[in-house]
Amino acid sequence: MAWDTERTRRLLLEAAVHEFAERGPDGARVNAIAARAGINKERIYQYFGDKRGLFEAVLTDQLEQLAAASPLSADKAGDLAEYAGHVFDFHRTHPQFLRLMYWEGLQPQDGELPAESARASHYADKVAALATAQRAGTLTDDVAPGYLLYAVAALAAWWFAAPQVVRMILGADTDNPEALRAALVALVRRLEVRDQREIQPPLGAGSPESGGTAI
Repeated sequence: MAWDTERTRRLLLEAAVHEFAERGPDGARVNAIAARAGINKERIYQYFGDKRGLFEAVLTDQLEQLAAASPLSADKAGDLAEYAGHVFDFHRTHPQFLRLMYWEGLQPQDGELPAESARASHYADKVAALATAQRAGTLTDDVAPGYLLYAVAALAAWWFAAPQVVRMILGADTDNPEALRAALVALVRRLEVRDQREIQPPLGAGSPESGGTAI
């Protein structure tokens, strides 16, 4: 029976996501990854070269999944709120992703990151899409497109990056992820337009004290 290379590779990537998210690229154990995947550890070296190569492959795979789940083309860039909602959904269903990003950020930054050129090009495409929407008048140009993209990405991720802070600020509202998502979308919707008076009701209506959706 022929060996299913792609299935083996996928099993190793899925197992490695959890191990790297928990322990980072230095603390992760090859034996644990192989055991979780039910694959001989020699396959890791065969397909990925070494543990560092596997970490890079895992991170690249996760980034590709995020890109597929949250497209931002020029014709959709005017609806940043929808994009923010998709990013929120991805983080909600892929809790290991932000941990992987943290671990990458803790590594020495004196060399090129995994697939850095491709990742930078991907972000550049998104920034260009926002710039196109700004020129077309469908998106505010009060903020440079790169800053706008980063702000929206940060807003969508922070719910999951620091859940303890969200809990301390919002209390019981954190038990309702749909309410958190709706609040995020409403907030980003306000960032899309030049005249903040175009959108009602007032943002303060969603405060925890008012009983509305908290942002």
